[in-house]
Amino acid sequence: MSFTTPTDAALALADLGSEQLRHLQRLMASWGMLADLCFSDLLLFAPAGLTDSGSRRWVVLGQMRPTSARTLHWDDLVGRTTDAAERPLVDEAWRRGEVVDGEVAGFGTLEPARVQCIPVRFKTDRRAEHSEMVAVLSRETEISVGRTPGDLERVYASTFARLATMVTRGEFPFAVEEVGHEEAPRVGDGVMLLDRGRRIEYASPNAVNALHRLGIHSNPDGMRLDELGADETAMAGAFATGMPVTADLSGQGSVTVLTRCIPLLDQTTVTGALVLMRDVTDIRRRDRLLLDKDTTIREVHHRVKNNLQTISSLLRIQSRRLTNADARAALEEADRRIRSIALVHEILSRDVNETVPLGEILHWIVRSAQDSVTGHPVDFSVEGDAGAVPAEIATPMAVVLTELLQNAVEHAFPESADIEDACVIIELDNDGEALQVKVRDNGVGLPEDFSTQKFSSMGMSIIRHLVTTQLGGVLRFHPSPEGRGAEVELVVPVVLEEDPPVFPGRR
Repeated sequence: MSFTTPTDAALALADLGSEQLRHLQRLMASWGMLADLCFSDLLLFAPAGLTDSGSRRWVVLGQMRPTSARTLHWDDLVGRTTDAAERPLVDEAWRRGEVVDGEVAGFGTLEPARVQCIPVRFKTDRRAEHSEMVAVLSRETEISVGRTPGDLERVYASTFARLATMVTRGEFPFAVEEVGHEEAPRVGDGVMLLDRGRRIEYASPNAVNALHRLGIHSNPDGMRLDELGADETAMAGAFATGMPVTADLSGQGSVTVLTRCIPLLDQTTVTGALVLMRDVTDIRRRDRLLLDKDTTIREVHHRVKNNLQTISSLLRIQSRRLTNADARAALEEADRRIRSIALVHEILSRDVNETVPLGEILHWIVRSAQDSVTGHPVDFSVEGDAGAVPAEIATPMAVVLTELLQNAVEHAFPESADIEDACVIIELDNDGEALQVKVRDNGVGLPEDFSTQKFSSMGMSIIRHLVTTQLGGVLRFHPSPEGRGAEVELVVPVVLEEDPPVFPGRR
């Protein structure tokens, strides 16, 4: 059996149900904090059946290295299998259901390491009494001799021990544990430890620096954040619900510190909290700049749309004052083209994405074509979905579709022709590489000597130029495959390139 990645191998070998797997995935989404608190590598062992000798087999489901200490395991161990003979402490922790400490040689080395194996239990409900063991978390670090840990290391180690106890009871990770993202605070960014009264028991040097940037220079020991002049709504929410809460703390000069308050539980009772802190002032400033940029872009599209609508209104006013029918028709055609372009900018003004759902544009174009029908009724229908296309494709396509439908109304169904059940069908398809559009009617069909070069009307010139030159696509006219009428086929690359690709049949 072959696997694409070590993770695929680990998941395939592990004896886990879907709910148990999600629990372990939540653990691995947040265990960077655990590795940093205990200054150790973490390995997650999941049961993977039995060996030929009948002993339990294990597979490494996950691996986390600390950022606060040197790693013990330089190799990627995810997907590696082992057994009770090679990892006796893992097997013993599983059998006893208790935390087991000891020394053992690691993978691929004869040097002993200090190992602490922690049973991982899972509860379907955090208030349920029953829990099931689903894995073993192994904390592994080098054996250090003759060094006395400092206050920070002692506080971190004791906090890890409290979280490890929560893991053995199925209280950690939390059911709403967030997947890590680039701005999530880590232990090295700053740590505060709160007691059950939300008072600060300990603040790391980086946490004190973060408080200073917020304008808080008082000694934080024994104080609550609200007493220091900071908003502690997030901390109060975490203590009240027993669930982690993430929030921003704002200070002077647009300083922003991201805080994540993680409650420490003892049989569902909140006995304190771990608060991770990170100065995200630069990130928030960047977000505001991006938001301002998006707002500016939307405003530009909105103003372009308003200007185009003003031009459209002027054309309509001018056309109503003309007595020449040809001149009035020419202005009405220009008005339709401008309104189709204005529609694209209207959609772009509502969304920060530079893509436009072509179906939304086509809905307006079809309605406009239906309103222009003066003779017998014509039924329009749309089949398929073109999805969202870039704005540089949507704008010319809106004009092309307007021209094609208007041509179908004017030329496929002349008043002199007696056609029952007149219809125009628009077929759309987008495979991610090319957009294909077919406009088919059951009208009088194409003239025998038809060619796009010979029939050089204004509308035909616009269609040919936009499709073949601006969009780098293919334009084909041929009789309808249903035996009556005509069909126009467009094939346009979805991603425009400097040198448009040559499609089969393009000349």
